[in-house]
Amino acid sequence: MILEKDSIKLLQKALDKLEDGFELPEIDCKIDYEKVESVMMRVAEKMQNNYPYFHPLFAGQMLKPPHPIARAAYMLAMWINPNNHAMDGSKASSPMEKEVVADLAKMFGLKQHLGHLTGGGTMANLEGLWVAGQIHPKKLIVASDQSHYTHERITGVLKLNFEKVKTDRFSRMNLEDLEEKLKKGNVGTVVCTMGSTGTGAVDPLDEILELQKKYHFRIHADAAYGGYFGLVENLDQSTMDKFSLLNQVDSIVIDPHKQGLQPYGCGCILFNDPSVASYYLHDSPYTYYTSDELHLGEISLECSRAGASAVGLWATHQMLPPVKGGEFSKDLGRSRNAALKLYDRLQKSEQLFPLMKPETDIVVYALTGKDTNEMSEKANQVFKIAEENHLYLSLYKYPTSLFDNPEFEINSEYLTCLRSCLLKPEHDDWLDEIWSRLENSTKNVG
Repeated sequence: MILEKDSIKLLQKALDKLEDGFELPEIDCKIDYEKVESVMMRVAEKMQNNYPYFHPLFAGQMLKPPHPIARAAYMLAMWINPNNHAMDGSKASSPMEKEVVADLAKMFGLKQHLGHLTGGGTMANLEGLWVAGQIHPKKLIVASDQSHYTHERITGVLKLNFEKVKTDRFSRMNLEDLEEKLKKGNVGTVVCTMGSTGTGAVDPLDEILELQKKYHFRIHADAAYGGYFGLVENLDQSTMDKFSLLNQVDSIVIDPHKQGLQPYGCGCILFNDPSVASYYLHDSPYTYYTSDELHLGEISLECSRAGASAVGLWATHQMLPPVKGGEFSKDLGRSRNAALKLYDRLQKSEQLFPLMKPETDIVVYALTGKDTNEMSEKANQVFKIAEENHLYLSLYKYPTSLFDNPEFEINSEYLTCLRSCLLKPEHDDWLDEIWSRLENSTKNVG
């Protein structure tokens, strides 16, 4: 068996249990199940045209399969299809959302918080930067040039001023360039990337917090990908220290659908100061009447949102709490271990070399060659050959301006590299097989 299917049996039992909770007259579901089956078989056939994202040999893009409990709980909720905008559309799932958001706030060490789930990191970052713009409407928002492109897009949508900060050799925010911008006195918010989606690099939050004392700006932490790594115990100490400081920032984004074992889309925005709720105040003539408690739609820019996301995350937290030393934390540690193993092998290779030591579980590496054009061409060849060998990697363009006295000639703006996102704990067990296929894919290239 390649695809996990046993949870379907548990889903049937859970559906029977769910149905027992409604004392209502039966209804006749007039559905043509033969036609449903015909269409579903066509869907399954079309879905075969996918990479095997769920398999350990897929070590390319940032795709992690949902845990069976998350998938089953999400599907169970879909028979109700709750909308977590207002309580009358989500009597069960809204309280579940508040509970899991509190879990995430506790994971970051926040003593108080305001937050909610979102459709993903893009929307969560939009809310964080929208509040930043409300507080400092005419000031700059800055982020590193290796941060996610969504920040520049979002600020454009919000009509906010945005500038990029240079990065260092390791894809982290360059503090000298940041301070030069801060000295001008018009920076309102610094976006600190806690695990970039390109290289997994973590910006120097400790030093950015020191600059905050001097220049008085907001810090928005984009931890969409990297946020859960604060639970991991086999990071380098300097990286662990940076994650331990997230309780001091103004807002945090995390995506449970990246490292948190959830189906798409499940993001989360957290604010350290609950009083920012005042920026969300609005009135609705038909939604907020069934409860005196705060409705999630009253602290969200999104309106309708899938309550199933909250149900899936709540079930996962019950089974795998996001705490240090737990099973969830140990599995993240295994992904990190796989990245370190790959890094060690790359260091000893004659054909491949790592660009930097991974801070999380993403490894970026290049092919050897006389110049960056040749090296890029080799990377493109290996990418295609690896796929033929059923090893699925991704490509990454690294700015050649960041290299410092390399042993090869720079004759292009970017170096095309190979990139492995080792997000699955099973990657730790499969590293030997991954390495064997990678080595075979590099033979006779160039």
